[in-house]
Amino acid sequence: MHGMSRVKAFFGVQDMTTGRPMNKLIQFSLPLLIGNLAQQLYNTVDSIVVGKYIGDTALAAVGTAGPILNLLLVLLIGIATGASILASHYFGAKDREGLSRVVGSTIVLTVGSGVVMTAVGVLASPLLIGLIAPPADVAAGAVTYLRIIFLGMLGASAYNILAGVLRGIGDSFWPLVYLVLACLLNIVLDILFVAKFDMGIAGVAWATIIAQAISGALCLIRLVGMKQLIDVNLKTLMPDGPITRRLCLLGLPAGVTQALFSMSAIVVQGLTNSLGTAVIAANVAVMRVDGFAMMPNFTFGTASTTFVGQNIGARRIDRVRAGVKDLIKLALGTAGVLVACILLFGHALMGLFTQTEDVITIGIHGLRWLALGYIAFAVSQVLQGAMRGAGETMVPMWISIICTIVIRLPLAYLLAFLTRSEAWPKGNPEALFASLLISWLLGMGMTVFTYRRGAWKRRLPEELLRE
Repeated sequence: MHGMSRVKAFFGVQDMTTGRPMNKLIQFSLPLLIGNLAQQLYNTVDSIVVGKYIGDTALAAVGTAGPILNLLLVLLIGIATGASILASHYFGAKDREGLSRVVGSTIVLTVGSGVVMTAVGVLASPLLIGLIAPPADVAAGAVTYLRIIFLGMLGASAYNILAGVLRGIGDSFWPLVYLVLACLLNIVLDILFVAKFDMGIAGVAWATIIAQAISGALCLIRLVGMKQLIDVNLKTLMPDGPITRRLCLLGLPAGVTQALFSMSAIVVQGLTNSLGTAVIAANVAVMRVDGFAMMPNFTFGTASTTFVGQNIGARRIDRVRAGVKDLIKLALGTAGVLVACILLFGHALMGLFTQTEDVITIGIHGLRWLALGYIAFAVSQVLQGAMRGAGETMVPMWISIICTIVIRLPLAYLLAFLTRSEAWPKGNPEALFASLLISWLLGMGMTVFTYRRGAWKRRLPEELLRE
């Protein structure tokens, strides 16, 4: 019993307004990191199963659908970000009524966004895939995959948004449990539907949406059951105008940022598609590995938002800088280990997705380009997360606009043009990865500059700054 109580204390709801910042941040970040890695397994297992059992063309189809899917997920990203920030503020302030209204309004928005995205995604999938003009054999599979994924968008909405609320109030353990369960189910269903029932790309998509629906339902049950912190009833489930407006205003920049990332990925996907199926497949494999390498950075960014948000709500601004410094140490240490693993085991990582040697070679070169960028991105995520936690969501958005639209897109096409050769008549695929690395490095520089200039304090009440 004593051991179980210690486990609950470590992995339960974390009040980060007291205690040593480093201890609290580790307690919050560890299950969040494991959960983020488990979430990344959804797409990675899909890619491994598709590459092994169906082939490189199907792998390219799943990868082609990815940027389109991410573009239409911007609504979820915005709602989840706004809800997480507001929840952390009310939790830090120990305001039960306000926290209950945030949860109720978020549940209503979750259902609405899931229904809207299903309708739009199912109807528009062929048009959206057509915009990036993949090879015909790739396009057919991408449309099939995308349509089925959008049929299950309500489940994806429930998990992404409601897990954001749970993390905002310091609960990173139960979203982890639900994700691990869903991930294990996803793996079993992937193999069953594709290897046993020969359902092809459709089987992979159905496995994903079934697993997501279960994780979303479990998050809802967890929130409704947290009676010691919040009240979920007919009153709190009525949309609250001021809360909803604040939630949307806080989340809008994050949604715009995600939209920009997705639109730039779609434009770059057009360049990738012009380089051939081998490059498309290699890029998919690199992006799957990249997803795992990025997860710690996103984890520490989320931890930074929650830590700063709770302490702002509790009027403990003195703890903010100490917590951010501790997080940067954690993020840099983790990124360094991951970069070493990528450089040492790049060939084995690519071999998980394909046995085609040309695809593996292209992928290894891509990973080498991106390795240094993961260290730079670690710093950016922690500092931008801190700004969001303080309610300053516009500065990270503008940094993303500059890095993604002004720098990365033109640079990718310019480098591809400059590296044309007999072997690569439309450009060397390394141009894709070099442009991404440069944009990350410049983004880190801009983020450090704006944080040190005090951009994160802009949204704070004047009386709080005087304390």
